[in-house]
Amino acid sequence: MLIRFSVENFLSFKDRQTFSMIAGRGGRDKAFHVVPKSNRKDIDLLKAGVVFGANASGKSNLIRAIDFGQKLILKGTETEKPIEYQHFRLDKKNSVTTSRIEYEIKDKGQTYAYGFVFDKKQIHEEWLYRIDRTKEEKVFERLRSSHFDLSPLEKSNSNNARQFLEFTAKGTPDNQLFLTEIRNRKVKDNVDDVSDLLTVIDWFQNALTVFYPKSKVKGVEFELSENTQLATVFEEFLKYFDTGIDGIQLKKIDFDKIDIPARIREEIKSDLLNSKSEKTNAWIENPLENVRYFISRTPDGEIETRKLMTQHRIHGAKNQFDLFDINDESDGTQRIMDFIPILIDLFKGDNVFIVDEMERSLHANLIYDLFDLFLSGSKQTNGQLIVASHESSLLTQKLLRKDEIWFAVKDQFGASSLYSLEEYDVRFDKQIRKDYLNGRYRAIPRFGNRNNLSVLKNAKRED
Repeated sequence: MLIRFSVENFLSFKDRQTFSMIAGRGGRDKAFHVVPKSNRKDIDLLKAGVVFGANASGKSNLIRAIDFGQKLILKGTETEKPIEYQHFRLDKKNSVTTSRIEYEIKDKGQTYAYGFVFDKKQIHEEWLYRIDRTKEEKVFERLRSSHFDLSPLEKSNSNNARQFLEFTAKGTPDNQLFLTEIRNRKVKDNVDDVSDLLTVIDWFQNALTVFYPKSKVKGVEFELSENTQLATVFEEFLKYFDTGIDGIQLKKIDFDKIDIPARIREEIKSDLLNSKSEKTNAWIENPLENVRYFISRTPDGEIETRKLMTQHRIHGAKNQFDLFDINDESDGTQRIMDFIPILIDLFKGDNVFIVDEMERSLHANLIYDLFDLFLSGSKQTNGQLIVASHESSLLTQKLLRKDEIWFAVKDQFGASSLYSLEEYDVRFDKQIRKDYLNGRYRAIPRFGNRNNLSVLKNAKRED
């Protein structure tokens, strides 16, 4: 679960800004939308967070910052290459200062604070702490780009393991995170105990998912082919959301007839049929046609290709259906099909989904119901849904707590700031949508003077 995230000198964020999922006084019922506690020492965490704001206010930049940190951990930086990111550009001072990102997370019953200070050339600082309500314990700290304090880790490891950890730290490039190096070098096979590091890496790899307007859930075809119960649930959601789809089908396709370059086709085939390869399946998309293919190696050593298709009933013909390509469906239906796996995983728990522009191609009522469905149906799980949105119909305390509602605002110098509705004295029965649209919370577009538009001046002359 995400507890807090802070960012500084990154994109439109000049000064340090913090987004929090810690529950405040934001609901009439204290347990409303709060993750169930595993013990009395746990802090109250929220299930949902929605960031509102005008275009270019910083909503998407918050998500990009969260995504940037995740990618830097999991993918790293190439040797002697710069760390690719953009600092705050509208103040000369920020071009010569470092940037900062920190996550506070909870996973496997333990709470951690992990973060790093960096610029385009190197990682200046990096740290990992175990934390609770009363204390924090260092796991490791990188004080300068190449100076590490690994003493807490070394206490739980043998001499050989300590030497390997020190060797890994010394071998960490200046532009690489220590956590990335731990992951890439498969350190767990050579040490006694680095469980804290592995837990944090696992959270970034398996619990956190950032979803953009054009993102697709990879591997859903494989899961649907392997799990008939999942396929049933998927079809139930399609009917629930009134898509007009009666079912789904994974249709077999001739691999050699897929519309992809022959070179890529041969690379996939070689990779899957290689006796030394552990890879048994692949996923490929033709973005021009919006068609996705699931390719797998059968036990007989053959290549099998399938694509997901929707099934529509033919009226006037008993029990007859026609198959549609995914790109034959409306943009809204395709978007719903992308969200169904997210909903299913949220109900399972232990997942954090962060979605940018959730409302794209979807009706306001459907967005509202998606949130209501998740929040009402996941009372005993710890999944979290965090979105950036323009959809003002979500701005109601019938659906969300005050502390679940956030605003992004950009000042006159182009710097973004974040704040919660919790900071305002708003009654529980107050209709906040109207106040929001009227500008009380500042997170709306500010229009200029129409009289300054030359196109209108010219139009008046012609009249």
